Amino acid sequence: MANPSGSSLLVIERLLRDRDGIWRQIIEERDLKQLTLQMLISSTVSLALYGAVLGASNGALQAVSSFVKLPLLFLATLAICLPTLYLFNLVFGAKLSVLQALTLIMVTITVTAVLTLAFAPISLFFLITAQSYLFFKLLNVGILVLTAIVGLRFLTAGMRALNDHQERVAHALAAPPAAVPAAEPEPALVGAAVAAGPEAPARENGSVTAFPPGVKPLSQIGHRPPPVELPPGERPASMTLLHIWILLFGFVGTQLAWTLRPFFGSPDKPFQLFRSIGGTFYADIVDTIGRLLGA
Repeated sequence: MANPSGSSLLVIERLLRDRDGIWRQIIEERDLKQLTLQMLISSTVSLALYGAVLGASNGALQAVSSFVKLPLLFLATLAICLPTLYLFNLVFGAKLSVLQALTLIMVTITVTAVLTLAFAPISLFFLITAQSYLFFKLLNVGILVLTAIVGLRFLTAGMRALNDHQERVAHALAAPPAAVPAAEPEPALVGAAVAAGPEAPARENGSVTAFPPGVKPLSQIGHRPPPVELPPGERPASMTLLHIWILLFGFVGTQLAWTLRPFFGSPDKPFQLFRSIGGTFYADIVDTIGRLLGA
């Protein structure tokens, strides 16, 4: 078996290049534990390195603290919101296992983490050249929001692929067995059927007879069975429900980030591992924007 730590960089490239292959692997539940472990390693390392960049604005202690706290933020949000996603899908009929749900969310976190790390040089550039704590904080919040949106698009794409697969399977199970095709009729018999009319029986020597085996009335030629309705328990999960869960995931993540702060560290305050809980993340962002514009 391949070394998970050695394959972590490869799984990043695969996520970005071969999404359909990832969705097929999740649908078939092939080696999901190994895939999840590889994504866990790559996302943890990427988020830790970016956390160190965030904390570097206020010294080495803050860099070490954010190095630990940023991966913890994402993984704790995953642990809080995973049961809700799994139970929501069960209620609405999706046959999604816990491991499949976990792998889907880890795809989201890994894509977010890798894209975030790709912005690290830009963040460092503005940290060195701008020398503005307020601007640096807003810049990195914007980077995290942007990369999270891209990662969540992978989640919706993966869930849609699982839903499409479930719908195809349900159609195949609910469809009636295909009839054995009848033998091709003789051209002369088809011509007689056309001349006699759509529903007329075949005539031979002036007597009325049934159609010979393999010969159908014209009304039956090209006839297709009606579409099959899926049973209620086989319908795929609603994508609207997934979008609601994404909003919940975002609110939990931002509130948890506010609880675990500081990640940047105010330059006019001494190092703190945690701050007292008060206010909200959104009020602080609005206040920061106002102070930056008024400066």
